[in-house]
Amino acid sequence: MGSRKADAIVASRGTEKALPEHTRQVNRSLILRTLFHGAAMSRADLARVTGLTRVSVSRIVDDLIAEGLVLEHGPSSGGRVGKPSTSIALNPHAYHVVSLDLSAYAELTGAIMSLDGEVVHSMSVPMDGATGPALLEKVCALASALVKRSTVRVDLDVGSAIAAVVPVPVHIANDANAAALAARTYGRPAVDDLVLVRIGQGIGSGVVVGGTLVTGHRFTAGEIGHVLIDEDGARCRCGRRGCLEVVAAVPYIRQLLAEPGASATVVLGAAGRALGRVLTPVVTALGLEQVVLSGPEDIVGGVFLEEARATIEEQTLAIVTDALDIRVAVRGDDIVLLGGTALVIAEELGIR
Repeated sequence: MGSRKADAIVASRGTEKALPEHTRQVNRSLILRTLFHGAAMSRADLARVTGLTRVSVSRIVDDLIAEGLVLEHGPSSGGRVGKPSTSIALNPHAYHVVSLDLSAYAELTGAIMSLDGEVVHSMSVPMDGATGPALLEKVCALASALVKRSTVRVDLDVGSAIAAVVPVPVHIANDANAAALAARTYGRPAVDDLVLVRIGQGIGSGVVVGGTLVTGHRFTAGEIGHVLIDEDGARCRCGRRGCLEVVAAVPYIRQLLAEPGASATVVLGAAGRALGRVLTPVVTALGLEQVVLSGPEDIVGGVFLEEARATIEEQTLAIVTDALDIRVAVRGDDIVLLGGTALVIAEELGIR
């Protein structure tokens, strides 16, 4: 019996039937994801890779070209006999994403990002000690300034409180989850199972399993900063003693390094080992492929990274860690902004 190519990849639940508009949206997202993660290709190659029929691919691609999301790049280099086919690729500047990083203590940072994660324009605004309504006013002003500066259509990643001042969709995520999405979407090589740890004024992490961000029942997944490390340790801002944050967060480490006679190897090594002890059960239980550290290079690189790696390897089975990749984040300075871009293209374009 002959087989037919599927016109859709749709998961139905129970007896529910996929409507034509749902099928088309799924196929559109599949084509966009394929072009986003791959190189330019012909329509025929796109049909082969996605498993969709050539007719379906051609219709959707024609719509995407008309929308400006896809560009034609001339003859394909496939080397086939006959008339060369036309290659197509995602247009990274079809949309711009305005992404704000509100995690720093001294300034607000924002950027206009292209769909492939490049910074088109960035701006920073000093907080000047502002809190409450005054701080929100600064956030709104920064968002509005970036939206106005963009020369193409814009989506926005900021808190819902400022949705009223910008005429575009709004998506929100905390800094660690956004950074984890950046590592998943733009990381090379791409992996589906990872944890990204943000080490700054505090410590948090974002966890991706099976290519999906894990948030937990009350959105507490990845909140490792207040895991108890030392019952007799320093007082944490949460009111308890000895949390991971007062052992391995940047302010604590800087304070220890500033003490007379302090050894960077000793201080950073102890902090790295503490993080490694907290991450070991996470890596083991979830079978993660990658651990990514995001923070100041002089803190998270070198001794800190190596001691975290050694601790994880010492405290679990070799089969868990023999292929585990532990690294410092690439583009660490703007990884939250990059994560905002990843969030928006996932929610608005279905690119994951």
